[in-house]
This record gives sequence, C-alpha cells and structure tokens, in this order.
Amino acid sequence: MEQGIQPLNPIAIDLGPIQVHWYGLIIGFGVLLGLIIALRESERRGLDKEIFTDLILFAVPIAIISARIYYVIFQWEYYSQNPGDIIKIWNGGIAIHGALIGSVLTAIVFAKVKKVSFWKLVDIAAPSLLLGQAIGRWGNFMNQEAHGGEITRSFLENMHLPEFIINQMYINGTYYHPTFLYESIWNILGVIILLSLRKVNLRRGELFLTYVIWYSIGRYYIEGLRTDSLMLTESLRIAQVISIVLIAVAIALVVYRRVRGHADKRYLDA
Repeated sequence: MEQGIQPLNPIAIDLGPIQVHWYGLIIGFGVLLGLIIALRESERRGLDKEIFTDLILFAVPIAIISARIYYVIFQWEYYSQNPGDIIKIWNGGIAIHGALIGSVLTAIVFAKVKKVSFWKLVDIAAPSLLLGQAIGRWGNFMNQEAHGGEITRSFLENMHLPEFIINQMYINGTYYHPTFLYESIWNILGVIILLSLRKVNLRRGELFLTYVIWYSIGRYYIEGLRTDSLMLTESLRIAQVISIVLIAVAIALVVYRRVRGHADKRYLDA
C-alpha cells in the first residue's frame, strides 16, 4: 500500500513561471477569516471598522517578515551559506513566535498613533489570532513539515484520521506524528474558550493574556514531539523556552495590572 502513496501537491496553481503554493493560500485564508471575526466584534465593542482594516495592512506584512527573520536567525548556519533561500518563505520556515512579536509591536505603535487602547485591540483580536494559527498549521500539512517523530500506520488508523491525513504523514518511507493537527485542534479549542470568556467580562487585557497562556501551554507540549524544532542548544528547544517565558510574563502582567489598578476596565465596557 505504501508504495502507491503520493504526497499532496503543495502547489495550488501552476502558471509556468508563477506558482501559487497552498501554504500561502491557507495562511491568507486564516488571516481573512480572522479579520472578518475581528471586524464584527470591533463593531459590537464600539470601534470604527477601519481600525482593524488599517491595523491588518501593517500587521500582516510585518508579522510575516518578523516570523521569517526569527526563523532565519536560529537557522543562520544554513542561511549564511545559502542567502538566496532567505526569501523562500513558500517552502515553510516562518516561526509563529516571530510573527507574534512583530504583531504585538505593531499593535502597540498603532494604538498610540490612533489613540485607542492597546489592550482593547488585542482582546478583540485574540480569538482571531488563535483561529488564524489553527488554520495556518494546515499549510505545514501541505508541505509535509512541522511533524513529530516516527510512528506506524496502525497508530494513525487507530486515531480514526481521514485517509488523506494518514497518507500525507507518510514521508520518505516513514509515518510521522501529525503534530500540525494536534496544535490545530488545541488552537480551535482555545478559540471556543476565548469566545466563551468574552461573556464572562474579564478585565481588559486578560482575554489576550489568556490567549498567550493557552497557546503557550499547548505549544510547549506539542513542540516536544516535533523533529524539526529550532534549537537553542543541543537539548533546549527555542519554542519551549519562549513558551515558558510567555506563560510567566502573561501571569505576571495579570497580577501586576490588577495590583496597580491598570485593569479596572472590563472587556464589555463601552
């Protein structure tokens, strides 16, 4: 059976010199769907619709660039010898933590320029960010990357996965953990939780910080299964270190902002 398995074509549209990869289309779809959800919620929360459309014009390209820079920095041994590959993001090689850093910095500057609350912006955007990440992992699926260690076909079949996922996890003669799927499911569960927490009326900023904590917990454990992790040392995975730091910082910010009286406003406040 394995001999006849062919991977899915990572190229969606091939027009000779112009090729459109599924990786980019899937990420683009995630961004678009996240934007639609954020626009609907921002209108309910009394923000001008143009706030998020303007923000996305800056945040998306900056996030992609910062995600690529982050990845290249920690793979510099390879890219220093192959500088022409630095711009080939369609082959994968962007880091979500890098994108998150770029997006947050962009939002901080944008909020100051537009004179709106940064915490209100990121609270509204939190479910959209996590949904975009859940969808974006399927771009890794199409590229057969961001997978875990070796397993058997029977292991995947016992998970009752669709045939196309099982077959796509067959790479160079071996089956691998679909860690992209684990993270995607974890993120979708997080979206449901965040949407539910909107009704709880948390203090402003805590919806976003909950997103940071939820994503980081899942990423820490799932990263331990992966075989393509960016490494800080031979035994330290960068994503796991960053996840621990983000959890600690998010919890500290929740406590600090409450103690200092910076979190008196609520999510549903006008």
